[in-house]
Amino acid sequence: MTKVDGRAARWAGQQERRRAEFVDAALAAIAEHGPDVSTEQIAERAGVARTRLYRHFDGAADLQRAIAQRAAELVTADLAPLWHPEGSPNEMISTVISTHLRWLTEHAHLHRYLTRTLPGGPDDRPDVRGAIARHLSGLFTGYLTAFGLDPAPADTIAFGLVGYVESATTRWLDHPGTLSLAQLTGQLTGTIWAMLDHTLRAGGVTVDPDQPLPLPDEVSRGSS
Repeated sequence: MTKVDGRAARWAGQQERRRAEFVDAALAAIAEHGPDVSTEQIAERAGVARTRLYRHFDGAADLQRAIAQRAAELVTADLAPLWHPEGSPNEMISTVISTHLRWLTEHAHLHRYLTRTLPGGPDDRPDVRGAIARHLSGLFTGYLTAFGLDPAPADTIAFGLVGYVESATTRWLDHPGTLSLAQLTGQLTGTIWAMLDHTLRAGGVTVDPDQPLPLPDEVSRGSS
C-alpha cells in the first residue's frame, strides 16, 4: 500500500485555496478597473506582490484560464433556474435571453475581459458561451428526438444561437442605441424562434410558439 504524504496533501489543499482567493481577487479587480485590468492591479487587490501571485499560477495564461473557469461556474449557478424551462417556446426563449442579457450587463467588464484576453480558441478554455450552449444543445437534442427528427443539428444550432446573442449583446453594450433592454430581448427572441421554427418545419413539425410546450418525454408519449 502506498503511504499518503500528509504534508503534501495539506500543501496541495493550501495551494488550491490560495489560487481560489487570488481568482476571487481578480474578479473584484476586473469589476473595479475594467477588462484591461493589469496583473499589478490584481495583485494589489489580493494584497500581495506580483511575483508572489505568480507562485500559484503558471504565468498569465494560467491565471486567465482560472478566471474563465470561475466565470463559467458563476454563470452556471446564476442561470440554474433556466436548466429546466417551462411554458411556450416564446416564453422559454425570452426567459433564457433576458436572464443571459441580465448576466452580461451586470458582468459587462468580466464579459469583455473574457472575450479580449483569453488565449486559444473555444476548445482551449472554459467560458460562459460554452456553459450555456452545451446545456441548450442537450435541450434541443431532447426535443428534436421527441419530435422524431434527427438531433444532429442541435449542437450547431445551440452554439450558433449563443454566439449570435453574445455578439449582438456585446455590440449593444459597446454602442448603446435606441433599443431598450426589453426591446433587444424581444428582437432576439423573435429571431431565435424563426431559426428554430425553420428547423422544425424542415422536418415536417409545426409548433405554435405561444402555446405551452410539453417536456420532451411528454412529446414522445403523445406521438407514440
